[in-house]
Formats: sequence, structure tokens, C-alpha cells
Amino acid sequence: MTASDRSVQLVRIAAEAAADKLADDILAYDVSEQLVITDAFVLCSATNDRQVRAIVDEIEDRMRAEADVKPVRREGEREGRWVLLDYIDIVVHVQHEEDRTFYALERLWKDCPAIALPESVMQANLQRARA
Repeated sequence: MTASDRSVQLVRIAAEAAADKLADDILAYDVSEQLVITDAFVLCSATNDRQVRAIVDEIEDRMRAEADVKPVRREGEREGRWVLLDYIDIVVHVQHEEDRTFYALERLWKDCPAIALPESVMQANLQRARA
């Protein structure tokens, strides 16, 4: 089984929103064969707590405006180091870059297929990597 079309749509909205707020290293994985609780993970990071919060706010705003969904669970907001947004179909992880390096979620899920992100997100990833 692979991620549903709806899940892929939500992944793209979340990734574009994160890119618009200058998130670093945006990735998405189809975890539907490994987990029964969700279809996909979106991972991204930021250089400071304030940027983590800005990315989270933008993702929530865009998901509400473009897909008419709100997260069923939001965790980690108070600390601002690792915020998890659970949309049931997808789970978005916005991490401070230190936490992203330490926990290395992409290493845990590397065997899962990557979900192709919009070209604008890939270009933003490249530009941020060069900076």
C-alpha cells in the first residue's frame, strides 16, 4: 500500500508552506507500509525556536486554507524545538536543527520511499543548502 493521493496533496501543501518560511532540508517519506497510524511524514528544520514556530504557523494556516484541515494533535509548541503536527493522514515534524541532527529521523525512515516534493521546494532546499 502507498500513501493516498490526499496524503500526497497534504504533504505538498505542508512542504511548500515550510519552504515559504525558509525551512531547511525539507523531506517527505511514505511510511504507509511501516505504520498503520499515518501515510506520510514531512520533516524540516529551522535555525532557531522563533523560526520553528513561524514554520508551524504557516503550515497550519496553509493546510486550513488550501485543504480545510486542522491538526488533531499539536505537540512540542511550548519548547519550540520540535513541534509535531498530526493531521492523521500525514505527520509534520518541524525541528530545531540541533534536534534534527541529534534524533536523525530521516535515518530511521530511510528505507521508506521518498515522496516527490514540488520543484519550488526542491529549489528552496538547494538555495538554503548553498547559503
